[in-house]
Amino acid sequence: MAGERVRWGVLATGGIAGAFTADLIDLPDADVVAVASRTEESAKAFAERFGIPRAYGDWESLAADEDVDVVYVATPHSAHRTAAGLCLEAGRNVLCEKAFTLNSREAEELVGLAKERGSFLMEAMWMYCNPLIRQLKALVDEGAIGEVRTVQADFGLSGPFPPTHRLRDRAQGGGALLDLGVYPVSFAHLLLGEPSEVMARAVLSDESVDLQTGMLLSWESGALASLHCSLVGGTSTSASVTGSEGRIDIPSGFFHADRFVLHRDGRDPQEFTASATDGTQASLKHEAIEVMRCLQTGETESPLVPLDGTLAVMRTLDAVRNRVGVTYPGEAAPL
Repeated sequence: MAGERVRWGVLATGGIAGAFTADLIDLPDADVVAVASRTEESAKAFAERFGIPRAYGDWESLAADEDVDVVYVATPHSAHRTAAGLCLEAGRNVLCEKAFTLNSREAEELVGLAKERGSFLMEAMWMYCNPLIRQLKALVDEGAIGEVRTVQADFGLSGPFPPTHRLRDRAQGGGALLDLGVYPVSFAHLLLGEPSEVMARAVLSDESVDLQTGMLLSWESGALASLHCSLVGGTSTSASVTGSEGRIDIPSGFFHADRFVLHRDGRDPQEFTASATDGTQASLKHEAIEVMRCLQTGETESPLVPLDGTLAVMRTLDAVRNRVGVTYPGEAAPL
């Protein structure tokens, strides 16, 4: 579909679906043509809000809509396997929110299904598509700070979240790890790949989901990553990568960075800031642009968010949950 406009369907009508759709409708090559929810009332309200022509009260109708080129799946991650799988089975391309699935087994099933169908599939890890994060990775890959020794990152919200909130609902894959911890883990994976060893400790809620989790990942190179996520304390959401010849700091909001500072031995610190032409770094448009670029060039996965990387992150999240004793309905224990 080189040069063609991309027709989007949106599956779910929650907060992240609204934020993504708001950014999507501003892109010149994008048309949002359909939305689906579990209820027709919710779908129609969302469609009216964004001027979407078709609203479905079930997921199957959206998956079967042949006028949809790609579906953005924005359900809670407990439903990602079902929702994304339904769309892939029907021949749709899929952008699926993170955490990609509840566990690596479900992730492998979706990847296998996409490859079997020859469909495009990508995790909506918008951090990887952020222009400034891409620049940071390029600097690290080029040896700007030497060999990577340590990575540090945190993501915590102050809450408090009541037991009825989805973040504490075990049936919806609740807990800090899959909702927030996926970002620090993905940041470490971006720079170092899959770790060789995973250690973790967590504080669990009465519902048996993690309220906060600390992780120590290690690599055979000797590199370490110290990562943290929390639903009980607002953190600085900072990140840092230290190498043998320098360090890069993201002072806050590392998952949608708008600035970072490069420190190198014997040199003045160098600050990198987001280009004005890129717009706000809190925008979700960059991942949408990457999806559309891939579809228009016939690629079935993105080099920025490769499926092997998504599977590796899911294996690490599985390992963390195994260490801290968090399982979800239908899973065996331990993972």
